[in-house]
Amino acid sequence: MTATALDAAHAAMLAAPDDDLARLHYYQTLADGELVLVLNREAQGSELDPRLVGIDGLDCVLAFDSEERLAAFSPVPVPYAALPGRVIVAVLAGQGAGIAVNLGEASSWMVTPEAVDWLADALQSRPPVRVGRPADYAAPDLPAPVIAALAAPLRHASGLAERAVLAAVRYRDGGEGHLLAFVSTRPEAQAALARAVSEAVVFSGQPEVVLDVAFLSATAPELAAMDDVGLALAIARRLPAPQAARPRTPAAPGSDPEKPPILR
Repeated sequence: MTATALDAAHAAMLAAPDDDLARLHYYQTLADGELVLVLNREAQGSELDPRLVGIDGLDCVLAFDSEERLAAFSPVPVPYAALPGRVIVAVLAGQGAGIAVNLGEASSWMVTPEAVDWLADALQSRPPVRVGRPADYAAPDLPAPVIAALAAPLRHASGLAERAVLAAVRYRDGGEGHLLAFVSTRPEAQAALARAVSEAVVFSGQPEVVLDVAFLSATAPELAAMDDVGLALAIARRLPAPQAARPRTPAAPGSDPEKPPILR
């Protein structure tokens, strides 16, 4: 069976049980990936009825990181829905249910109800977006795990912004920290990119870091000052693969973040 990103994150977490960063990376991978959620019956529109099982005294839903693994687990076909991990976490938050991930596999893991609530809260965090006037900029001085974690929002920015630059900043109101500026960002993508930056800081394991976000035009006067001392962060260009025309199919439950699925 093909190894997955979740397998690698799980193995790294078990190999370093005292490494908080490895554990955070596992939960980040879980949230970013797609999971196959086992249901009691076929989805009815946006309404889902997940199958709950009791494991070690906890009520849990069953989720796998591939249809192949679900098929290996269940000898008979079962209804399911393929959803982003973050969507499953969001709808389970506060319900007292955990997630049994890849049950029966080497990468089997129990996400307890407490962990579900923590992850849902982490995914809802928002970064501060500064509106104050910067006084000056300097070279960034962030811990290496934060710089590494910013790869995620830069990946999300492919096709949404031209580039990004990171600099230390001191504001005229006395505040200071670091500023990540996205350049020539599509307006409709700004909220999603700000959220991705917030998550990157959370999963970097460096909660004390202050990282503000700005969206600048290519001709913004402050951009030249940031470029002089800041760290240029390239955004990879991703060309769409050619696809054959195909009939439209109804959107899967949970695929629209504005219309999350409803769990019974």
